Amino acid sequence: MSTPPLTRTTTPDTTPDTATGTATGTTPDTAPPVTPRLTHARVLRSEWHKLWTVRSTWITVLTAAALVLGVGILMGATYTSDGGDSDVDTVILTLYGSQLGAIALAVLGILVTAGEYTTGMIRASLTAVPRRLPVLGAKAAVYTGTVLVLTLVTNLLTFLTAQVFLSDTDQAASLTDDGVLGALAGNAAGITLLGLIALGLGATLRSVPGAIGAFVGGVMILPEVIGMLPYEAMETAVRYFPTQAAGALGSATPLPGAASPGAALLALLLWAAATLTVPALLLKRRDV
Repeated sequence: MSTPPLTRTTTPDTTPDTATGTATGTTPDTAPPVTPRLTHARVLRSEWHKLWTVRSTWITVLTAAALVLGVGILMGATYTSDGGDSDVDTVILTLYGSQLGAIALAVLGILVTAGEYTTGMIRASLTAVPRRLPVLGAKAAVYTGTVLVLTLVTNLLTFLTAQVFLSDTDQAASLTDDGVLGALAGNAAGITLLGLIALGLGATLRSVPGAIGAFVGGVMILPEVIGMLPYEAMETAVRYFPTQAAGALGSATPLPGAASPGAALLALLLWAAATLTVPALLLKRRDV
């Protein structure tokens, strides 16, 4: 009679782990969880989704575009060559509504930052991104790209539509005329930088009503009051205030008493940088 061959079985080593009190083996049951790596691209994508998933964004964006386009069509349809606007720059005439659109987009900038403090969502954002500053940078970058593209497209559409009504008047112009494209792009850049200033005020004050009041009073009204003072130095300084500098960027022909386009753009960039520097410092030194 033959005997069956002996077989040898092996079992995993299950030596108790004295540090954790659990058995450790050579074949683990489960793999360790994988934590996604935090990157600037992911922070940007998060801010992009947050911007476009709230109704206030759509309301303010559509309102701004409708105001610019509606006022531009109105100006073109009612313009006559023997009226009092014959000496007004063509781009300024067709983009009169951009002053109202700029206010709507400034409110959007404030909501991007101060709105999160109002709802409390900022705590989750800063918990996910402990370094904090990438959150502010991503908000500014997403807002800048969105508003710059929106205003540039709206300006082009408004100008071309208004020219349908102005083609037989002394305000007839085309995109290929000297300074027209530069003025349309300059107007878009000026509105975008004004919105960035509003975004910085929202991040600094952390209050939607407070930031709106600061923007309207400090950025829009205060320079007009200072400009009334009978001092030449004040008159020169006002040229480089945000709203006046933005106005100088949106003209196809040089405006009398205004800063040059290059100086106006530099002034706006410095204003925006200074306004964003304050909340950046506060994020490092203050709790949420």
